[in-house]
Amino acid sequence: MQLTDTQRALLEAAAKHPQKKLVDFPDNLKGGARMKVITTMINTQLIEPCADEPNVYMATQTGMQAIGIATQPATPIKPQATRTTREGTKQTVLIDLLKRPEGATLPQMTEATGWQVHTVRGAMAGALKKKLGLAITSEKQPGTDRIYRITTTSV
Repeated sequence: MQLTDTQRALLEAAAKHPQKKLVDFPDNLKGGARMKVITTMINTQLIEPCADEPNVYMATQTGMQAIGIATQPATPIKPQATRTTREGTKQTVLIDLLKRPEGATLPQMTEATGWQVHTVRGAMAGALKKKLGLAITSEKQPGTDRIYRITTTSV
């Protein structure tokens, strides 16, 4: 990350402070110029406002690394949990209907859930396909309603 001389000076001063606070501003940095530097440093995540003190800022881990000071390693990011469905919901009823070997028709799904047809279609496209990653297929036999099924899960 490319720092200006002013940003580097402020971060180096903060590194010397026990709590990494920006307390020493150069005499030539006043008013709007000071706010512009602070705003830029906040936007680039070099500093952050102190929660307990108004108008006081602290250097972040990113800010310390930008001036070459090693900080404690970041905590490992936990993998995102797989989405699951709650038991006893209309969405669960819909999934159970679709998992049956014979599948389910729109009239069967609307009757079981109490939803309107457009809501059932939206739930299949949004919640089941996109969010839960379920593979839903449909087939149309002559003279019958379209049959929808969950074939496999891609999660």
